[in-house]
Amino acid sequence: MELKSLGQLVEMAAGKGPKKLVVAVAQDEDVLKAVSLAMQKGLVIPLLVGNRDDITRLATENDINISGAEILHEADRTMACIIAVKTIKAGQGDILMKGMVSTGLFVKAILDKENGLLRGGLLSHLSFFESRYYHKVLGITDAALNIAPDFKEKVSIVQNAVWVYHKLGIHKPLVAILASVETINPKIESTVHAAMLTQMQKRNQLEGCIIDGPLALDNAVSEEAAKHKGLVSEVAGNADLLVTPDLNSGNILYKSLNFLGGAVSAAIVAGACVPVVLTSRADEDKSKFLSIALAVAMS
Repeated sequence: MELKSLGQLVEMAAGKGPKKLVVAVAQDEDVLKAVSLAMQKGLVIPLLVGNRDDITRLATENDINISGAEILHEADRTMACIIAVKTIKAGQGDILMKGMVSTGLFVKAILDKENGLLRGGLLSHLSFFESRYYHKVLGITDAALNIAPDFKEKVSIVQNAVWVYHKLGIHKPLVAILASVETINPKIESTVHAAMLTQMQKRNQLEGCIIDGPLALDNAVSEEAAKHKGLVSEVAGNADLLVTPDLNSGNILYKSLNFLGGAVSAAIVAGACVPVVLTSRADEDKSKFLSIALAVAMS
C-alpha cells in the first residue's frame, strides 16, 4: 500500500471514529476550525482544555461550530497541558493535541515521570506532506523535538516512524537517511550514521522497513537524480520517509515545503502511549485537521 494523498487519511479515520480528542490550550482559531470539521465528519468527540472565555469568543467571532464539545476551563497554559495529559493518562481520552502553547511546555507534560505518556525510550516528530512535485505522500522526521540526535536516538526515531507507517497499513516503508552527500565521509557524521542504519536494516536489526543512506535530498526523491549519480537502490527516487540529520535541517525542510513549496501537511508525535497531534502554531486549520485525521487513522 502507498499513501497517494492525505485525503486517504480522512477515509481511513472515518472507519475508526469517533475518538475522544483532548486539546491542551484550545483557544486558537485554526485549532477550533480543525476540531469543528473533525467533529462534523464524525472523527472525534473533543474535550477543550483552556481559557473558556477565549475559546467561546473565538468560536463566536469566527462562526465556528463547537456545540457538543466539552470545555474544561484552565487559564494557565502550563496547567492546561498537565490537565490534558492527566485526562489521557486516566483513560478518558484517546488522542492528545497541542493548541496555542509552546512545544516545550506541551512536551514537558507528556514527559512527566509520574503522570506523563511516554511509551518507551524517545518521543519523535513525524510529518507527512502532500506535494504536487512528488508522486506520493512523503514523511519527514524529526522536525520538532530532537535537536541533535546521537546514533542511538536516531535508531529510536526510525523505529517510531516505522511503527506509525505500520499502523497505517504500510508494512515496508522505504526510508532514506539524509545527508549532504550520498557518499560516506568520516568527517560528516550524518553520512556515517546513515551507513550504520542501512547496515543495521540489512542485518535485520531494524525490521519492517527498507533503509538506504546516506542519500542527498535530490537522490532520495528524484529517480532521475539517483540514476545520474549511478545509484542502484530500492529507496532512491521513491522514498516514503526522509530521516533528517538534526532538528535544524528537519525544521527548515518542513517549513520550506509548507511555505515555499505549497505542500499540505499532517503531523504527529510518535513514542507516546497515544497518538499526539503536534503541528506548528503557524500551520493552517487544514493541516491541523489532517493531523487529527492521521491520529485517528493510526489509533
